[in-house]
Amino acid sequence: MAAPETAVALVARGPASSGQWNLERVTLRPCRDDELVVRIVACGICLADVHFGDVPEEEAQGNPLIYYPRVLGHEGSGYVEKIGKNVTCAKPGDPVILSYLSCGSCYTCSDDHPAYCKDLMDLNFIGNASFDVEGAATSPIGGQFFGQSSFSSRTLVKERTVVNLKGLIEDEEELKLLAPLGCGVQTGSGTMIRIGGAKKGDSVVVLGVGSVGLSAIMGAKLQECAIIITIDRVQSRLDLARELGATHVINTSDQSINLVQRVMEITDGQGVHIALDTTGVQSLARQTFDMVRNRGRILQNGLARPGDNWDVPMADLMNTGKQILGAVQGDAIPQDYIPQMIKWYHEGRLPVEKLVKQYKASDFQRALDDMRAGTTVKPILIFPEGSTPLEPPRSQL
Repeated sequence: MAAPETAVALVARGPASSGQWNLERVTLRPCRDDELVVRIVACGICLADVHFGDVPEEEAQGNPLIYYPRVLGHEGSGYVEKIGKNVTCAKPGDPVILSYLSCGSCYTCSDDHPAYCKDLMDLNFIGNASFDVEGAATSPIGGQFFGQSSFSSRTLVKERTVVNLKGLIEDEEELKLLAPLGCGVQTGSGTMIRIGGAKKGDSVVVLGVGSVGLSAIMGAKLQECAIIITIDRVQSRLDLARELGATHVINTSDQSINLVQRVMEITDGQGVHIALDTTGVQSLARQTFDMVRNRGRILQNGLARPGDNWDVPMADLMNTGKQILGAVQGDAIPQDYIPQMIKWYHEGRLPVEKLVKQYKASDFQRALDDMRAGTTVKPILIFPEGSTPLEPPRSQL
């Protein structure tokens, strides 16, 4: 029997805020016929990782989506090391970006909307026991978070999670830089373009300028929107939003500002065509209904707290024709949309490099702290450390 694959993984054994995330040596279970082993070179940190990895188990109240130990991470990029016999999407040595997992056979997947797969929650947030403590085959660690669990120098993934970049990227440094295309950048730009339907001359407002909000701003600029309003309380991020295409910024640290009134002033009393909330803050999200013009679109993407809800009078919804749409992964098919984003990046129209900062995997705590403080928009952890990775054949790039 072949020796099991080993890896260095960031294992969450409890909430991050209580210091229970640590780098550990782990082993991978055997690769199945429909799976690939991917050597991870980089993984972005997303707020969803913290959202699912910072909840005390006693507060989860039996929620199957919250458990420990597990390996999180879902913006991974790397090289294929091994494939199961039924895999056709890639070969060993191919550079890949990983994205979310979908079943491929339900009605939404069959209708080319895999981001709304009916099994999305189970496939992406429950996952399975992909890892073990090294040397202890009976100490399972949860894996395939968002189809990936890419906070690990090696991981097991299903074929539908993989986007093959052979021939699309220049080198390994670019592969590291582009890791966040698998979630944050895809979600932000895709939500504005694909779900919002932003077009030339439109006016839009984006609430919250983390990586998703800033990517939405880049998407609005790509579509040549005339007015791009950004709302946040961190001035440095508002400054970056301007650099990326925002035409107006509103700093909510001044609590005397009436946000709806200010948006109406900017749009000559008409309201915006599209409003995107990335904050998940109920009081802010609710205001977007009053920011959009009649028949405008309200896009909800922020991670809300349990119990938060929309409180909109039914008559107002009917009489205005406004639409409230839930936005998941930009409604993107990763295998189609990620190559498109790479094309925009190479054209200089999607400057992802302005969002990111790279950290060694051993500096994960500093990366988390910087993200929480707002000093880094998108931290990227660089793997592996303390092991000798296989070097990808240059012909595969």
